Amino acid sequence: MPDLVDTTRDLRALAELASHPTRLDDVLRLALASLRPVVPYDLAAVYVIDGDRAAVRATDGPLADARIAAHSLDLRRFPTVRRALETRRPVALEAHHHHSDEGDPYDGILDLPPGHSCMVVPLYSGDRTLGLITFDRAVCHVYPDETLMLAGVYGQIVSLAMLFAEQAALLDRVRRQAEERSRVLQSEAGHPDAVRLLEGTRAPAMAELLRLARLVAATDTPVLVRGETGTGKELLARALHAWSRRADGPFVTLNSAALPPDLVESELFGHVKGAFSGATRDRPGRFMAANGGTLLLDEIGDMASGAQARLLRVLQEGTFEPVGSDRTVKVDVRVIAATHVDLEQAVRAGRFREDLYYRLAVFPLTVPPLRARVEDVPAIAEALLARRVDAHRGPWTLSEAAVEALRRRPWPGNVRELVNAVERATIVCPRGELGPDDFGVAPAVDASAAGARPPSGRFASFAENERRHLEAALARAEGRIYGAGGAAELLGLKPTTLQSKLKKHGLK
Repeated sequence: MPDLVDTTRDLRALAELASHPTRLDDVLRLALASLRPVVPYDLAAVYVIDGDRAAVRATDGPLADARIAAHSLDLRRFPTVRRALETRRPVALEAHHHHSDEGDPYDGILDLPPGHSCMVVPLYSGDRTLGLITFDRAVCHVYPDETLMLAGVYGQIVSLAMLFAEQAALLDRVRRQAEERSRVLQSEAGHPDAVRLLEGTRAPAMAELLRLARLVAATDTPVLVRGETGTGKELLARALHAWSRRADGPFVTLNSAALPPDLVESELFGHVKGAFSGATRDRPGRFMAANGGTLLLDEIGDMASGAQARLLRVLQEGTFEPVGSDRTVKVDVRVIAATHVDLEQAVRAGRFREDLYYRLAVFPLTVPPLRARVEDVPAIAEALLARRVDAHRGPWTLSEAAVEALRRRPWPGNVRELVNAVERATIVCPRGELGPDDFGVAPAVDASAAGARPPSGRFASFAENERRHLEAALARAEGRIYGAGGAAELLGLKPTTLQSKLKKHGLK
């Protein structure tokens, strides 16, 4: 029997270390070293359990090497090990165990004599099975009952240490996830109410888009949102999130075009301290911040090829490794991708992975440009004006002339251009009725009234009237230049001549 004083000292030291849950590996190493006077061994190994498999977490003894550190057990093949786990009692293996079909857990790795000393100590807490410790010795001798009893006591302390470490890791993960969400949300504050803006649509094209969006929102299917720059792709993504079962979870965005290629992976998947120059602490990344919610990957067509490959794995398996780490992280995130580029063309050009494209484009949605839904322009403008009212500015109303002028404008910058026009109008007019000139757009002009004075009282120049005439033609043709009903035909000009005039006036 080991000395009682030494055993008590080792137990006390082990219990003290177990109270520091972030040091699980230290606890396991000390546990094995402390057990050597109690349980003589040539090899001791701590296993953690995942389903039907047990993998080595810590080792000690002269027989411990890299092969043992990488070893794992299929528990279905070892009934004696399972019996120790089920009964919650240490089991000393005898010679007949090694000669049965069960064999030795280290067959093919260690050359131990038949009938050598072997013991299994279960690690558990309540109803949970956490793992086990195995002890092997290159001598033929069965561990006595008093040794099994002491090993069981040590095993309980190790079990508590494992449980505390698991809880501490969970709390740390939640804390870091909350910090990342806070950082992301602070950088994205100020977005408008997506659902309210979208549900006020009167345009048939938008009504059909929203019908499809509501259908796919009820699933976890990835969605690819396509459309010109400024059409409101992010607004649609936010509405998809709000209509989904994940509405109470986080909505996180990442603009792939706004980051250098070497930082995209770190922003997406996080990194560990020391992963690269400047990585002074662990950071969880956008996928962790979006866990349980939705992640919008804006401008997906500009994502670096390395990040594309890792993104494909997350979509397939729901797992990834932070940059600089070999620890696999599992997340539950619904991915929405947005792009203004033709991804199919990018695939053909070799700039975008074909397998990733088909993963993302399961249910594509295309947001129509503002010129294709002019019915919505006044309602969007009024909603934006309402949001800008504060104690010092507003409220505002739209004159009939302003409504007509806003409808006629081609809006090449789409909703984003309209937002800018509204902001300009509220700056030049602190409150009251807004006219066309407040928005920087021309009022409707009768052809017979050419040369009429503009609202400012200044006589309009030929260039100003020409620009307004071109804008009106573009609006009537819904932005088309060529073909029947195009702006060139309406104006009686050659398309090349019209393009030259548009370039002169800075019109798209």
